[in-house]
Parts: sequence; structure tokens; C-alpha cells
Amino acid sequence: MNTLNGGIDLKKIILAALIFVAFIGSSMAATPPQWFGPSEGPAVFGVQEYNQTFKFEQSVQGNGYFMNYIYAKQSNLAFKNYAHGSGQIDNEAILQTYHYNHSIRDYGGYWTAYGQYTDEDQACIQFKEDNSMVYAPMQIAVGTGYYRARPLYYDSLLKEQTWVKNYRAGTSMIHEVEYAHALDKELEVIAKEKRNYTYDPYWEGVGVTQMKLIEDITDGKAHIGVLQANQNFVSAMTNDFDATSLGAAKTGRFMAWKNPAIEIDEDYWGTYHIEKNMTLEVPYKKVTKGDNWLPCCFGGWNTMPSIYQLKVGKDTKGIFDCTCYKPLNLAQFPRVY
Repeated sequence: MNTLNGGIDLKKIILAALIFVAFIGSSMAATPPQWFGPSEGPAVFGVQEYNQTFKFEQSVQGNGYFMNYIYAKQSNLAFKNYAHGSGQIDNEAILQTYHYNHSIRDYGGYWTAYGQYTDEDQACIQFKEDNSMVYAPMQIAVGTGYYRARPLYYDSLLKEQTWVKNYRAGTSMIHEVEYAHALDKELEVIAKEKRNYTYDPYWEGVGVTQMKLIEDITDGKAHIGVLQANQNFVSAMTNDFDATSLGAAKTGRFMAWKNPAIEIDEDYWGTYHIEKNMTLEVPYKKVTKGDNWLPCCFGGWNTMPSIYQLKVGKDTKGIFDCTCYKPLNLAQFPRVY
């Protein structure tokens, strides 16, 4: 078995990776606090505050076979970094995530027309990496039994993939290296989202996505891609509260890749020095004005906004069309004196 010059052996690398993945899983599984306040009767009041931070740092140097997987999700932001290969590695990396949410629900009457509905949400994912990898076939003896006498043989060219997605803003960036014999890379990724939603009168926010890259690749393939959805996608994600989730975008309810506003697709085969600095900022704002009065007897039921039709129900159509009123002399049951 090869000795590691100032590094760690393969078992420690695998153990560290497993511990990190387990910690990420437990961190993401954290359940925000539930609403509190009176839950019975027509009035509902609640305040929810959620604040999560996570930080991970690593330093790995050694020779052998390596594989790492990092995934982080905060609100409508998602990030992934994956790498594997055989040979020598010298890696320094740091991952930081943040998510803050403050929500108020105060329903004094039917739905939000008579109450307060506010959501303030902030999320951020930041990743920095300085990575140097050199490919070489490796034989690794494992344990004291069969594979001690018959070392495992690893012959894997270098691969690394990093992508970041900002679902509400409709932004996606990816960098990938495959089949490389050597890679020396500095990478920085930042994804931010800030949203403030108040039911009547406004909904505003901004999504920022950035990827900075400086790398030298030897005898391999490099791919860089950027996708920014068009204005219709962002408007749809803003107008429909239920659609502004990561799940809705992933299931294709809204498809950012249809007629994108920005699309970059680059592939480089061979030996290259590459520098990229890509930043997309997507602000959005929607201002609405609610009616202080129901449109009773001015335009009738058919001109009433659909949201009011849902609130008052079809059984009251006659009231708002003024067709339920009949003059006294035409009443079905005249008064008897």
C-alpha cells in the first residue's frame, strides 16, 4: 500500500465523507417550529420564526481513490458538488448555508381579506474550493484478509461537477470536468434569495446567483452552462404563491428551459486555462390593490372578481345581482292586514 505524504488514508477519507453526508441529512431534516396561538374558532393567529445556519470546512491531501458528494438546499436554493478519481488530491473547501424565515398569520375573519398575512424569507448558500488533482492508477490493499494479499486496483480519470440552482428566480449554472488527467481549480459559488410577501398589497424579492472559476485542465473535457428563464416564468412563480416552491419547479409545473432569456452551453476538449465570472441578479415586484367595497349591484355577479365569488359562494349570487329583491306588490306571500 502506498504511503501518504502528510495526508490521510482511504478509510479516513471515506469515513469523513460518510459523516459529512449524515450531518447534512440531519441538518436538512430539521423541522421548523409550528404555529402557536389559538387554534379554535374563526380567528387564527400565529407567529413563526425559523433560523438555520450551517458551516463545513475540510482539508484533504493524499494518494489513492477518492469520491465526495456535497448537497445543500435552503428555501428555493440548491447546490451540489461531486468528484471522484484515482491519484493525488490536495483539496481545501468551505460550505456555508443560511435560512431565515419570519411569518405572521392573523385571520380575524374569512381567509386573508380580513386579516394579516406576511412572509419574510432570506436564504444563502456559499461554497469556496481550491482543488488540485493529478490522475494515476492506484493499487490499494484493504484490511488483513483476501484484499490484503490481492490489492484493489483503481484506474479512474478525474471527474468533478458543480451546479447551483435558484428556482424562484429561474437561474441555473453548472461546471463539469470529465476524463481529465490533471485539474487545478479555484471555484466560488454564491446563491442568495430574499423575499417579502404581504397579501395585499405587495410581493417583492430578488434572486442572485454567481459562479467564479479559474482552472487549468490537462487532457480532459470541461463543460460550462448557464440558463436563465424568461420573464413569463418569473412572473408565474411570483403570481402563484403555491407555485413558488422548489417542488413545483422541479416537477415541471413551470419549465424554465422553454424559450429561456439566457442560455450558455460550452464544451472544451483537451488542455485549457479557463476563467469565468458569471452573475445573474433577478429582482421582481408585484403590487396589487384590493377593493374596499364589494361590487354589489353596480356590475352584478358576472363582473365581480373571481376571488370574491369564491369567498361569498354561489348561493349568494342573487344578492349581488339584485335579483333576490321583489317589490312588495309582487311578493310571493303578500302581507295580510
